[in-house]
Amino acid sequence: MTAVTSPAAPPAAPVPKPWIDAIDAYVPGKAKLAGVANPVKLSSNESPLGPSPRAVEAMAAVAAGAHRYPDGGSTALREAIAAHHGLEVERIVCGTGSDELLKLLAQAYATVGDEVLYVRHGFMVYPIAARCCGATPVVAPDCDYTTDVDALLGHVTPRTRVVYLANPNNPTGTCIPGSEVRRLHAGLPGDVLLVLDHAYAEYIDDPDYEDGFATAREYANVVTTRTFSKIYGLAAERIGWAYGPQAIVDTLNKTRAPFNVPAAGSAGAIAALADRDWTAAAKAHNLKWRAWLAGELAKLGNAGLRAVPSAANFILVTFPEEGPVTAAAANAHLTADGILVRHLPGQGLPHALRISIGTEAEMRAVAASLRRFVERAG
Repeated sequence: MTAVTSPAAPPAAPVPKPWIDAIDAYVPGKAKLAGVANPVKLSSNESPLGPSPRAVEAMAAVAAGAHRYPDGGSTALREAIAAHHGLEVERIVCGTGSDELLKLLAQAYATVGDEVLYVRHGFMVYPIAARCCGATPVVAPDCDYTTDVDALLGHVTPRTRVVYLANPNNPTGTCIPGSEVRRLHAGLPGDVLLVLDHAYAEYIDDPDYEDGFATAREYANVVTTRTFSKIYGLAAERIGWAYGPQAIVDTLNKTRAPFNVPAAGSAGAIAALADRDWTAAAKAHNLKWRAWLAGELAKLGNAGLRAVPSAANFILVTFPEEGPVTAAAANAHLTADGILVRHLPGQGLPHALRISIGTEAEMRAVAASLRRFVERAG
């Protein structure tokens, strides 16, 4: 009699490392709305003017060569960046958005058992970058939605390896002066990497603001990152770059993806840098309509709304945590009006909405919608 055997158990499925399993995936701002063909999209801090026409023309001109790999070293783009900002070309590295470089910095300088430090309500890529390499994300408290240097320094431990500082900060829009950034750096051990994330630097006029280039040039543990996604209007092309000590740039070049900057995007970025008038117009538009929207929001202050002072291309609006005029209720009202903003419960801000600065028509639409919301709730 033949014995009946049980079927073999299926092989076990691959299991990710526990620190990868702990990652909360990045959730982008909503771009589509059911039943609305063209919603007002103010959820992702994009440039309302779009890219320079010269950038669009430059990208179109290289489209026929799409079957060829781009320059793996982004040589022409790095040369253009260096000339534009007065930097050493060999100390610049380009990435697939600044996000790629932010993640690679954590992976290169932190590992299991280490800590990666950033301020509360910081950019959500920072904890993802920390967990990708097995490090522990550590959050320091802020002060009225603004970076608190003393709090950051108070959270530095022997395990701290990387400190991220977004200045201006996303999603709060707040900014600290260069003197405070330098004080933060002075308080860090020399083996701790300070990453200055300056994605919104081009929007700032404040004479006390520092772009981080001088600090990154002088010190071996400072690197600054920038992007073409914001004021240059090239978010779809995913182009970022970093400047810092040669040793750090060399490390990033070892770990970045090959051919990580597309040829069309690179051509567009070079043309965008050269079109200073377009960049100036984008900056002027942002200053005008950010101030206008802040003024309209101030008129709703009696209902408990507050526009947090912003140096970026968006405004964080806080709402009462209870009652009829909450951020969640406002978000639902705006959505019903075909307007997409960013509700932020996942970043510890369930009482806040982040509103990107859009066109004149979009700013008037969002202000009118919020005014109707407050009036109906009252």
